[in-house]
Amino acid sequence: MRILSPARLANALPPAYRDRLMAQAHEVNFPEGTRLFEEGGRADRFWIVRSGIVTLDMHLPGSGPALIERLGPGELVGWSWLLAPYEWHNGAEAATPVRTDQFDATAVRMMMDADPAFGSMVGNWVARVLAHRLQGTRVQLLQQYANHGSTSSV
Repeated sequence: MRILSPARLANALPPAYRDRLMAQAHEVNFPEGTRLFEEGGRADRFWIVRSGIVTLDMHLPGSGPALIERLGPGELVGWSWLLAPYEWHNGAEAATPVRTDQFDATAVRMMMDADPAFGSMVGNWVARVLAHRLQGTRVQLLQQYANHGSTSSV
């Protein structure tokens, strides 16, 4: 059973705030295999998936990228845009052709600052997404190390 992701915008914000946020969106499409962003890059935008699948990954020293999560329609791609120094903490790739709504991070942060209630709702949504992603990363890393065994003693 898949737990309902807090990344899904439809479940995260009341309609009035969702509409305000979506008024800032513009459609951007990515062909399969396109990297949306890389770890350490500037986080100046974020996306909500309209269709397709985006994978999140992180670099593991000595073994290359590890899949963290697969995101689908309605889900938030990117949270690093909200927290200074605004650098991506993982990477993302279009696993299929992807249609997204893209948002300018600076414009959304300015909206959040101008309306504290809106800012609180969006900030809490992104915090729930972050907590969910950190838990997913933890599980993936535990599985990765369990599958490869440990050669060191604790």
